[in-house]
Amino acid sequence: MPAARMRACLLFSSLFFLAGSCAAVNPYYDPAKPHHTREGFQNNYSASVTRSLGDLLRWQWDKRRQNLPPPPAAPTPVRAPDMAAIRAYAPAFAAPGTASPPPAITWVGHASMLVQAGGLNVLTDPVFSQRASPVQFIGPSRAQPPGIALADLPPIDVVVLSHNHYDHLDADSVQGIAARAAAAGGATLFLVPLGLKPWFASRGITNVVEMDWWDSHVHRGVEFNFTPVQHWSARGPGDRSQTLWGGYAVFAPDLHWYFSGDTGYSKDFLDTRARFAGRHTAAQGGGFDLALIAVGAYEPRWFMSGQHVNPAEAVQIHQDLGAKRSVGVHWGTFELTDEPLDQPPKDLAAARAANGLKDEDFSVMAVGETRVLPPRAAP
Repeated sequence: MPAARMRACLLFSSLFFLAGSCAAVNPYYDPAKPHHTREGFQNNYSASVTRSLGDLLRWQWDKRRQNLPPPPAAPTPVRAPDMAAIRAYAPAFAAPGTASPPPAITWVGHASMLVQAGGLNVLTDPVFSQRASPVQFIGPSRAQPPGIALADLPPIDVVVLSHNHYDHLDADSVQGIAARAAAAGGATLFLVPLGLKPWFASRGITNVVEMDWWDSHVHRGVEFNFTPVQHWSARGPGDRSQTLWGGYAVFAPDLHWYFSGDTGYSKDFLDTRARFAGRHTAAQGGGFDLALIAVGAYEPRWFMSGQHVNPAEAVQIHQDLGAKRSVGVHWGTFELTDEPLDQPPKDLAAARAANGLKDEDFSVMAVGETRVLPPRAAP
């Protein structure tokens, strides 16, 4: 890599991973909530998971010296999306006298998944830009185009945002989604962590609901719960952990599903299972029908373990949640860390085998693939 480009990439990484230490007073501060601090937010089981400048420099030096990550042995699999079925979902659900179609998911790439359930089109952490970066001339670049182009999306009813890192919150993408909805005479609802509503408002997006951990919001009969995970937030120097981060537990009549966002391993997933145990008894259809769990961006472990799970820990999350099936996300799209882009599915297969799980219990998808899911039985 040319020296100038290396210096620019190191600067980008420094901003992304460290994001300064200047902190303002947290306007959301609630002393009754342990994850609230006067300066921002913290995790339940590990107050801070970010690393020092010295650790960052050590990682970047090792990365350059060892020429990491290695190139993938095979490209991330890609499949043409079934656009006819994707576009037909919501109208078919709403048509009088028409049987409800089964729920379905389509992997757009990285942490972006289109979930069609409960009569809603829901998009997780939408990123359609070429780079996961504050600018589009440097930073991690996509290994392949999105599985569905933004212009080809069906009408999006709800976007759920896990946190504000650039590979999860992309300004052009959310503005494009909001604009498409407005042009069609509708309005996409954005569910976001505490602290992000002003960011959306500054970009002209006002149909936004901020959520604290364990907050719940019902939209057209589907319940969205914001759940704790172990991570952090920042978009630039001076705002580290000043907005919240989390996952989502979503309850639609035909699908109970979970989205982890970004996370390190913690007891938060057992807490989530316990929180909703009363709704997941055998008589009520059991636990989460689907969990979307991050499986990538995990090497080197000495640097990443607090903030990003590896596939073995992702399998533990699957088990902690009591999910019937899980799908790995957050891999194969952006080169963020030291493992090759195609390593997460290999490590997931080994972890699955070590825990006696079948392939269908915890799998990955091709970019653009649509997977139809069995609808949840009525209690």
